[in-house]
Amino acid sequence: MDYANAARFLKSYNKIESQLKTLYSMKPTQNFTDLVKRCTDLNLTVRRYENELVDYGKLRNAIVHRTTGGELFIANPSDEVVENIESIAQQLCNPPRVTDVFKGRKISTVYADSPLLSAVAAFAASEKKTLIVYDYGKMVGVLNSYYVYRLLEECVEAGKDATRFLRTTRCGDVIDASLLERYVLFDQTATVFDVFAAFEHRKNAYAVIVTEHGVIGEKVLFLLTPTDFPAINRYLETFNAKPSIPSCGVGSVV
Repeated sequence: MDYANAARFLKSYNKIESQLKTLYSMKPTQNFTDLVKRCTDLNLTVRRYENELVDYGKLRNAIVHRTTGGELFIANPSDEVVENIESIAQQLCNPPRVTDVFKGRKISTVYADSPLLSAVAAFAASEKKTLIVYDYGKMVGVLNSYYVYRLLEECVEAGKDATRFLRTTRCGDVIDASLLERYVLFDQTATVFDVFAAFEHRKNAYAVIVTEHGVIGEKVLFLLTPTDFPAINRYLETFNAKPSIPSCGVGSVV
């Protein structure tokens, strides 16, 4: 009997198991079902395919028999099951990077030695709430519109001239390092799943910033805000669309 489907199934199954253990530092001897259960809160794809993965763990035991000479196939899964587990393995092991999905997005910037008035003008022109502040080509911080509003309020409350303040204060002089605590930094390998999880778990985050190595001082490649969350969610719903899958009982093994 041709067990090509069984070989394909086992290859994808092993890739999924290995990927989860590597990503989340699980024990090498971790039971597959327990592994899936533990990863549902850590990985969006595992959460979405939890039931199928648990069933596939049981199916794996039904089609493979361990012998002293290695593993012996004793059943063959259907084409639909094999194609689905291969799709899940693809999503887990090669998830879409945010740099590939959201291309050509314009990032609003301002120079550190420019007057704060230029930041206000940039906010108005871009209708963005965050500006990346550069100094000699290096990112030195961010300015947030709410933060600038606060500075203006303090200026007026102190009886100072707001116009003079905006014209004579440099953007770099008012950078507050603590403001970056409201931003999530990723390197360029960040996936769309990473960004989704960041917004899901950090409800107070102003934005996600992506640089080459995920550190301050580098050029910003992408800046995604909570307003992008619906688009991210729609993309993942399409990417992670669950096909019609036969049960792993009758009909899944031929």
